[in-house]
Amino acid sequence: MTDALSPASQSTAPPTVATAGDPTAGEVLTAHLTAQATAFLRALPTLRGEPGGRSDEQGEELLRAVRRVGGALHTFAGAMEPGWAQDLRDELRWLLDMLAQEPSHNRRLARLLTTLDSLTRAAAPDRLPAQRGGEPSATGMLAGHPGAAKARALLERQLSVARARIHTSSLQELRSARLHALADRMTLLTGEVPLAASSSAPAREVLLPQAAAALGALAHAAEELPLLRAGAAYNGDARHRLRTGAPLPDADAALGTDDAPWLRVRILVKRARYALEVCRPLLGGQASGTAARLESLSRVLDRHQEAADAASTAAAAARTPRITPATAYVLGVVHADQRLEVEAARYSFGCQWPELRGSDWPDWPVR
Repeated sequence: MTDALSPASQSTAPPTVATAGDPTAGEVLTAHLTAQATAFLRALPTLRGEPGGRSDEQGEELLRAVRRVGGALHTFAGAMEPGWAQDLRDELRWLLDMLAQEPSHNRRLARLLTTLDSLTRAAAPDRLPAQRGGEPSATGMLAGHPGAAKARALLERQLSVARARIHTSSLQELRSARLHALADRMTLLTGEVPLAASSSAPAREVLLPQAAAALGALAHAAEELPLLRAGAAYNGDARHRLRTGAPLPDADAALGTDDAPWLRVRILVKRARYALEVCRPLLGGQASGTAARLESLSRVLDRHQEAADAASTAAAAARTPRITPATAYVLGVVHADQRLEVEAARYSFGCQWPELRGSDWPDWPVR
């Protein structure tokens, strides 16, 4: 992979015409996009509520296809008609944002309730450590706290109401003319991809430099992260840093600013993964090590985002009018716990990133 994507292997001459047996950029892109569009169309009927199939499994399949098509359209836009690629990307982003909301709420509610149960030891008695005499011992720091039950009920109520609204809105969108139009465009994508003139050149000449650019963007963004500050698994001090410059309006804004570069790196990790998937026919097994490590980093940054979102939800719930101080205190503890999980994810990223950069990472200068 190092040789395949290194600057020395990338010709600076004008694009040449692919020879027989040497796939063109258009052929590689068309094969990839056709496969993803087919997966999208296969999953769409169940997502719309039509009979047959398992909606959860096929919903995940559809989301994967949407992400991969969007990633290819972004990274390899130069090989496709630009107006078409941008329009389709915008529609896929709308669909992805809409479809991802309900599963995200489900995961957030599960995470918050699991955290609260752990802090209060609300699990079944036969799963708790036993004291002498056989009585279960409640060892959570909020065990027996008077605000725990109300905090749990508040989180369940608020997130369930929000999820119901999202579900209703999603059902309406899934029957809208906008989705029908997008489905028509994806159907056309299974037959012919609108390609630019440069797509007739060899795929190695066109696609590998663009994949290298996606990996280079990730490397640049990751090396801008405060990895030294994330050098402890639960770096509570990182949440109490003094800031210079213009004051931020509140704690939520401060945490949002702190999280933003990590969320940006999460997007770039996914784009790099999808770029390597497109180029897999050109690289064979050369990209497998980098792809596997990128997938691991993606999972770490998914946990980072989910913990950050859960912390924000707990903080918002603690500001609910007319709740008791005890309830607000419990929600504050849950918020702090999730911010520690954010720091733990950053620590995990900091441990894995040097290993990725020092192994089979492609050898090109990072701008």
